[in-house]
Amino acid sequence: MENIENKVVVITGASSGLGETTARHLASKGAAVVLGARRLENLEKIAADIRAAGGKVEILQTDVTKAEEVKALVDKAVEAFGRLDVIINNAGLMAIAPMSATKVDEWNSMIDINIKGVLYGIAAALPVFEQQKSGHFINISSVAGIKVFSPGGTVYSGTKYAVRAISDGLRHEVGGSIRVTSIEPGAVESELQHGSSHEESAKGVVEFYKQAIPASSVARAIAFAIEQPAEVDINEIVLRPTVQEF
Repeated sequence: MENIENKVVVITGASSGLGETTARHLASKGAAVVLGARRLENLEKIAADIRAAGGKVEILQTDVTKAEEVKALVDKAVEAFGRLDVIINNAGLMAIAPMSATKVDEWNSMIDINIKGVLYGIAAALPVFEQQKSGHFINISSVAGIKVFSPGGTVYSGTKYAVRAISDGLRHEVGGSIRVTSIEPGAVESELQHGSSHEESAKGVVEFYKQAIPASSVARAIAFAIEQPAEVDINEIVLRPTVQEF
């Protein structure tokens, strides 16, 4: 539990999947977790479970496409626990479809959630980290941010490439006292696989995700990055199912 116990961690997209599993895992290691997501009922249940196990948790209904709501989540962490040590920009949408389907609304949603949501998290936490002269950004990208997910994943991959680029640039700008980690998972059990409205693509995604590994695999990778000594910055972690070729 060294370097995790008593750390204050904000997690977006915390009502299910990677966010929920990571929240439970870090809370079990003694972190104080502050959870944001749109589904308040889910957050309330997760928080009740964490408190019942003796953990420290706060929640706030949060839409990451609204900068003021992400800032409110960070403010809540500081108000409740006096500081902020880590923000995990996890909220995401994967709407797979060929470009020819011209699903512009879904393109916009992925840009708003996957890219702007991360930027809003950075904007909210960076002033706190700079004042503290410490902090840790953990941004959830994807294996699709290393290689274009094809067919149908062009825009999704574009957003995840952006997360990697933003993470790398941020590290160059604020590194020294503030750490930046990009996590790039392959197929992992989560609701992400259900984001496609294009029928043929959705079937392909479901088939692809039959090889998925548990969300706890990513939670452990995140914990590994957090628990390193302050002078060690884990810049990037790529993990995928052993059987996943892409």
